[in-house]
Amino acid sequence: MSFGTGKIWMNGSLVDWADAKIHIASHVVHYGTGVFEGARCYSTPRGSACFRLDSHVIRLLDSAKIYRMDSPLDKAGWEDAILETIRQNEAKACYIRPLMYRGYNQLGVNPLPCPVDAAVLVWEWGAYLGPDALEKGVDVRVSSWNRTAPNTFPAAAKATANYANSTLIKMEAMLDGYAEGIALDVSGYVSEGSGQNLFLVRNNVIVTPPVSSSILGGITRDCIITIARGLGYDVREEVVPRELLYLADEAFFCGTAVEVTPIRSIDKITIGTGDRPVTEAIRQTFFDIVNGELPDSHGWLTYVYPQDDHLREDSRSAAARR
Repeated sequence: MSFGTGKIWMNGSLVDWADAKIHIASHVVHYGTGVFEGARCYSTPRGSACFRLDSHVIRLLDSAKIYRMDSPLDKAGWEDAILETIRQNEAKACYIRPLMYRGYNQLGVNPLPCPVDAAVLVWEWGAYLGPDALEKGVDVRVSSWNRTAPNTFPAAAKATANYANSTLIKMEAMLDGYAEGIALDVSGYVSEGSGQNLFLVRNNVIVTPPVSSSILGGITRDCIITIARGLGYDVREEVVPRELLYLADEAFFCGTAVEVTPIRSIDKITIGTGDRPVTEAIRQTFFDIVNGELPDSHGWLTYVYPQDDHLREDSRSAAARR
């Protein structure tokens, strides 16, 4: 099930990938009026399972609300559409992309006359920053592009238009020979990567920028905070000055696509000594949970296939007990 093959769910129907088309005059093409999510389904010994599916759907609906988009599906409807798309593609593990966007009616900045269309794509997607990144870490730079000011674009919404900023950060980094870029906010404090949240470790204390630093409140970020505190680490959400990037003992990205990826250097300054005991402890625990090697004590896994429905209910019950 590689990118470009299989079935895509569009407005209630499953269509072949090659037939999943929109009109060139769709509002989203011209004005970026769409919201989306990125989630993952993992293959576990107990069956295929979506990680934090409920949280991703809630954030999708929240993003739509911010942009005044009436979702054609409620939370349960989105979850069912996602699970059905995975089943129809017979996927054991995959990346999941639910999407709402303003479709075809008329052009002009006002999006309200245009319908809200919906789609779900799934495909196999391995290590986002390359096969060696999870083990060896990546080299990154501080971007010349800042994240947006809080009264320009809503950072809490995972909107397609917001990612124009991300593409500038990513292209600049790659053209300069780096794997990723780190953006600062408009006040010059550390924000996040082009599509990842950021954590630093210094003196065994873990620090991550707050939502006020123009970050997307990442779902994987939330999991990392929970995991790290469960392992006994002091985790702080606080404003991070740029220079702390260079003084960190460890640094790592997290996100649905990047999962937990160590950072080896920033602006050609090696991070710490190269040892990553804290990052490795968190990374290992994260992968043990998503791969079903540790109990799903937080109710983070939603099982995909009918024979695993009882496991899905078990995970939801665990989540409800929190």
